[in-house]
Amino acid sequence: MIIHRAISNHLENMLKLFPVVSLTGPRQSGKTTLLRSLFPDYKYYNLERIDHRQLISADPHGFLINAGPGIIFDEVQQLPELFSYIQVVSDERNTNGQYILSGSQSFLLNNHISQSLAGRVSINNLFPFDYSEISGSTDLNDLDNVIVNGFYPRLISQKIKPQDFYPSYLQTNIERDIRTLKSIENLSTFTRFLALCAGRAGQILNISSLASDAGISVNTAKSWLSLLESSFIIYLLQPYYKNFNKRIIKAPKLYFYDTGVLSSLLRITKEQVHSHYLYGALFENLVISEIVKIFYHSGSRPSIYYWRESNGSEIDCLIESNNKLIALEIKAGKTFTTDYLKNLNKFPADDIKKAIVYTGQETTSIAGINLFNWESFSKFTELLA
Repeated sequence: MIIHRAISNHLENMLKLFPVVSLTGPRQSGKTTLLRSLFPDYKYYNLERIDHRQLISADPHGFLINAGPGIIFDEVQQLPELFSYIQVVSDERNTNGQYILSGSQSFLLNNHISQSLAGRVSINNLFPFDYSEISGSTDLNDLDNVIVNGFYPRLISQKIKPQDFYPSYLQTNIERDIRTLKSIENLSTFTRFLALCAGRAGQILNISSLASDAGISVNTAKSWLSLLESSFIIYLLQPYYKNFNKRIIKAPKLYFYDTGVLSSLLRITKEQVHSHYLYGALFENLVISEIVKIFYHSGSRPSIYYWRESNGSEIDCLIESNNKLIALEIKAGKTFTTDYLKNLNKFPADDIKKAIVYTGQETTSIAGINLFNWESFSKFTELLA
């Protein structure tokens, strides 16, 4: 059974507006399955296959002319010279919906696009399943299980145990993608660095401390963080400071795109997750990553931030959506307390929606602040519409 992906309608619309549409995202997020099922009439070429690369690279211009429009090029970053030929041929035809470019390396793919296809391509991102896509087919109420399993399609569809899926996935990702972008001679040091990032999930990023603990230079740490971002492993949540004059902390907070990856790096099982000292950060990461995916899967770039004043007052997540601002606190406690309202009430803005997502049972409104439990997360996402 193929699960409908939320980005499908957006991709179909973009093909009507642009000659080229690109789709990037982490490996095994479902890009190939989505594109081949959504556009069955398009010819498909996987450029990780040597025979497909040789067929096209022998005469790229002649291939594009003879093959006609309606082609999906998967892992297209493997053949960089193809981009300039796509530009020439697509301009000559001057029609929309000619090519779909897919890849798991956003840095390489977007770099080639900016050099050859700027203004001609719609750039889109597909991540593992989001809450809305599988809420009707998978039990999402077992929160500990959701955190450890994550949302990768193969793990869910094949019912693979996370301890069998993620270690191999991470090793493959490092060897195939990250080492393609930058020569990393000491893989054990990089693996340690990645694990140290996992231990800092949900925290304000201190690059100097991270570099010191990993035994690398600050510049190397910055470079490796960029690699993890471009490989869709980590997400850096920037601070919100527009229209505020007080001194704030301008370092980002570090999150992982998928809590299954994060849990695997922390070596946490389902039985351990609830008692783990990072349980609050794991739940916060889960909610943040779901919000990020909802934006990307609707065809929008996420406008989400965190807010913190120098006195320590902090809001976990500020969301700009449809000309409105939503302040969200994320709490891993099962019992509501008035302390949950404290920072929301301190936030210096009046025309704003305020909400709390927590792990308890109630979904209600308290003093104008919406309270959602995890089971009603879909109701919270309605605020983003």
